[in-house]
Amino acid sequence: MKKLFDIYTGSPTFKNVTLGWVDVRDVAIAHVLAYENASANGRYLLVERVAHFGDVVKILHDLYPTLQLPQKCVDDRPYDPIFQVSKEKAKSLGLEFTPLEVSIKDTVESLKEKGFIKF
Repeated sequence: MKKLFDIYTGSPTFKNVTLGWVDVRDVAIAHVLAYENASANGRYLLVERVAHFGDVVKILHDLYPTLQLPQKCVDDRPYDPIFQVSKEKAKSLGLEFTPLEVSIKDTVESLKEKGFIKF
């Protein structure tokens, strides 16, 4: 939520960073599924999607076209390449990841509901 909130703060630029994104609700569900599954062991990578901040700004713009969002990246460096993170082990628990677009929309709506942002 903090990273998404940072995009909304009115800055004219967005960070030149590529990150793995996951809905915190999926993390909580994964913990429960791992606890309930006797065969669960080791580490589970919980990443719905790897995306650059520019991609997240685009998703926000598509969802909320009137929202004032950064228009350009903070620097001219090439974006880091998008990498893949295997979801197979997490899915073996029965986890269905929430799409990034849904997570972003739910986050913005929650921030609005709680009065942290207005538009």
